[in-house]
Amino acid sequence: MRFVAMVRATRASEAGEMPSEKLLTEMTRFNEELVKAGVMLAGEGLHPSRSGARVRYEGDRRTVIDGPFTETKELIAGFWVLQLSSLEEAIEWMKRAPNPFEDGASEIEIRRVFEAEDFGDAFTPEARELEAQQRARLGDPR
Repeated sequence: MRFVAMVRATRASEAGEMPSEKLLTEMTRFNEELVKAGVMLAGEGLHPSRSGARVRYEGDRRTVIDGPFTETKELIAGFWVLQLSSLEEAIEWMKRAPNPFEDGASEIEIRRVFEAEDFGDAFTPEARELEAQQRARLGDPR
C-alpha cells in the first residue's frame, strides 16, 4: 500500500521562512532511515502558496486562481510518498519524524493512495493496460 504523509503548512512556511540547519539535518537523517528501510518513494517540501495556482472546474469551465491562499490550515508545506503495509506502520514512521516546524505545533496528515484494484470493474482492462504502459514509461515498476 502507498501512503502520502502531508505536512500541513503554517504561517511561517507560507511566509517563506526556511528551516534551520539543525532541522534540515534532522529531516535528512530521517529521510535516510526511510530510504534504508526501503519505504520512501518520494519526499519533497513545497514553496509557499503565493507562488502557486489553483484551477477550479465547473462543468466545462476552468478558472485559474493565483496564490497566495488564505486558509493556511488547508495548505500543504511538504510530503512523503511511502510504500508500507498498513496505516499503523505509516503512523509509527511519522511519529519518528522530526517536528517539521521547530517553533510550535505542526501536523502531518496521512492518507492512503488509491490503487487500481480499489476502482473495481469501473477500471476496465483497457484502462488498466493503458495505465500499466504509462507507469512503464515513467519507470514505475508496479
